[in-house]
Amino acid sequence: MCPLPNKTKENYRVFIYGLNNPDYDLFNFIDAIKTFFMLADTRLTEEDDIPSGEIPIFDTANITLKFIGKINLAILRKYMLYTQEAIPIRLKQVHLINAPSYIGKIFALCKPFLNADVAKLIKFHEPGSDTLYKDVPQEILPNEYGGKAGSIDQIKRYWIKRVEAKRNWFLANDKNWAVDESLRPAANNDEKTKRIKSLPGSFRSLAFD
Repeated sequence: MCPLPNKTKENYRVFIYGLNNPDYDLFNFIDAIKTFFMLADTRLTEEDDIPSGEIPIFDTANITLKFIGKINLAILRKYMLYTQEAIPIRLKQVHLINAPSYIGKIFALCKPFLNADVAKLIKFHEPGSDTLYKDVPQEILPNEYGGKAGSIDQIKRYWIKRVEAKRNWFLANDKNWAVDESLRPAANNDEKTKRIKSLPGSFRSLAFD
């Protein structure tokens, strides 16, 4: 789960998501989503240069149909809603690389939570293809993907240190962040606002139990 160090010429931040170990007994979906929100909080509270958009790249090389059994649909819905409508940085592209033939079955779980605009952004790339480079400059990608951004391990360790450095902040703010309803736009009856209001007040305190 790595934000890459260099942005595109459009000032978009690129992310790499993937499983570096195919042993699903070691994977906890809820912990992964918690980590995502901690990483998002670290970026939004510390970075002055907010990107104009984001481009997540999901490497599905180690994804099999067994992965479906690890997904918590209620938590997936909150994650999808946050990334599409709540986070103050818009999605510009979404890429799934090394996509196996059965990826459509896994994608079907996410589809009910996708709005139409985001669904149009998604592109699938077969294993061994270089079609990703048509949209994302190869040089800003990690070494493992033919780029020059350093190794996945180096990038990951950098972000682990940054999140760990905010440990006291996370502990102090875990229960205290809440939505200030008085700041909402007046149009509270539209469908998008209703969906956002269904999210909990603190994204780190999601109803994981």
